[in-house]
Amino acid sequence: MKLVLRPAALALVLTAGLILAPTHFGAQESSSKRKLLNHEAPPYPTLARNVALEGVVKADVVVSPDGSVISVRVLSGHPVLAQAAMNTIRQWKWEAASSETHELVMVRFSRPE
Repeated sequence: MKLVLRPAALALVLTAGLILAPTHFGAQESSSKRKLLNHEAPPYPTLARNVALEGVVKADVVVSPDGSVISVRVLSGHPVLAQAAMNTIRQWKWEAASSETHELVMVRFSRPE
């Protein structure tokens, strides 16, 4: 019986992701004038690779004056991709500024060739 439920659950997750995932944003960009100093690409999740899932995760990142990430809030994107994006964005570093800022970040996930 577990085998019957898994495909149905996977179909539900993928359908929800297709409804929520935007398709017109660029790869790893920030909307602020504050320079992104250290940003590695997030790993492509195994589940996403297995089901050929691609998409964009859009997040609001609160950055401290010293450039470290205070918090990440996902605004849109498939949940499978969103977790990988959040884990990676938390490690990013921006240039120092006089105050805390909100950075709009978009990360594109494409299947590795």
